[in-house]
Amino acid sequence: MIVAFSLSPSGGDAVADDGGMSEAVAEAVRVVRESGLPHQTTAMFTYIEGEWDEVMAVVKAATDAVAARAPRVGLVLKADIRPGHTDELTGKVARVNAHLGQPEGPRQPGTSD
Repeated sequence: MIVAFSLSPSGGDAVADDGGMSEAVAEAVRVVRESGLPHQTTAMFTYIEGEWDEVMAVVKAATDAVAARAPRVGLVLKADIRPGHTDELTGKVARVNAHLGQPEGPRQPGTSD
């Protein structure tokens, strides 16, 4: 299964003077990275791949890490549950890129062909 989730701390010391929440969110990302599960962090979501219980345990631990810094935490979660499928975090992207004629992924900005 793949889970995409986003945590939004609010209130207390969670929100920096500049309105940012990156320090509290960094604690959640630390939990994910230390989990050992395949993962990817983007500007808006963190993706984790694994079995139901292990993925949900990481989401809970990440939420608890943010809650330790903020009195209120919002959680958005989306799951793709496909028993028997693994390596889909990269596999899905590779299949789309293959249809686009880019088997190794898209060109990075600022590079040439």
